[in-house]
Amino acid sequence: MLAPMSGVTDAPFRWLARRFGAPAIVSEMFASSLLTFGGKSNRRSLDFSAEAPLTVQLVGGDPGMMAEAARIAEDAGAAAIDINMGCPAKKIAKSGGGAILMRDPEHAARIVSSVRSAVTLPVSVKIRLGWDAASINAPAFAARMAEAGAGAVTVHGRTREQLYSGVADWRAIAAVVAAVKVPVVANGDVADLDTARRALAESGAAGVMIGRAACGRPWLVGHLARGLATGEMPPEPGLREREAILLEHFELMLGEYGREAGLRAARKHLAWAIGGIAGAAAARERVFATETVEDTVAAIADLFRRAACAARSLAA
Repeated sequence: MLAPMSGVTDAPFRWLARRFGAPAIVSEMFASSLLTFGGKSNRRSLDFSAEAPLTVQLVGGDPGMMAEAARIAEDAGAAAIDINMGCPAKKIAKSGGGAILMRDPEHAARIVSSVRSAVTLPVSVKIRLGWDAASINAPAFAARMAEAGAGAVTVHGRTREQLYSGVADWRAIAAVVAAVKVPVVANGDVADLDTARRALAESGAAGVMIGRAACGRPWLVGHLARGLATGEMPPEPGLREREAILLEHFELMLGEYGREAGLRAARKHLAWAIGGIAGAAAARERVFATETVEDTVAAIADLFRRAACAARSLAA
């Protein structure tokens, strides 16, 4: 499953991930306040039907507003609703959403119940192990969310205090699996077939969610799904294919956001996508310095041309 990542798993990235076989995809999070107060014109432009089935993630702290946002998402073609109760960002906490909800299980349960009553779709929650090491409450919290109507729970194996430091504790997720009767998905530090297998074995979860490891690698979730199903991962794309995927992603972003905004939004994706290629550091600087689409394409072409030449020299 592809994780929701703000500013990463937008429509272009999701389209590529699906093309490479990602079996389940969660959108980047949508703030309930923006959906409900966005105006009718914004709501009309919201259309998830072309991406079916897509789980849309919502974040917020007001039960009524979250319910209304869920109705808007359902009307726009969402196949399921996921409630973000794990985001560690301070600005999200100030809005009453994300991981701060784990400090008030009853209020979080009211949100789940309101959303569940508002839509005909499946509702899930994404949580962490707890707020900090002194307040690990994921098992009891998940059980309360399931009681309130959550049909599945994804657990990031870190506390909010950890942010993304240290390592994900997959074994701690096993306690959540034991506490609920709904499917549990393990999240955190799953980057390849070995870590996916270990996360499943140590947690006992029904599935895994892949986040940061997929940045710049839209094929990863689909490849891991195939690897878990067959025991064998498809090969990583070669240089020529990586360049084609990168350029396709760039074009999709330009089409989604327009040339100027698309160029700005694409830079981080391009930087991730060229990671590990000889000369990537210099090319990354060049990409971030370019001001036109044409110069960006030229920088990418130059990097891959040089990398291909270097590879041929080594093979000779």
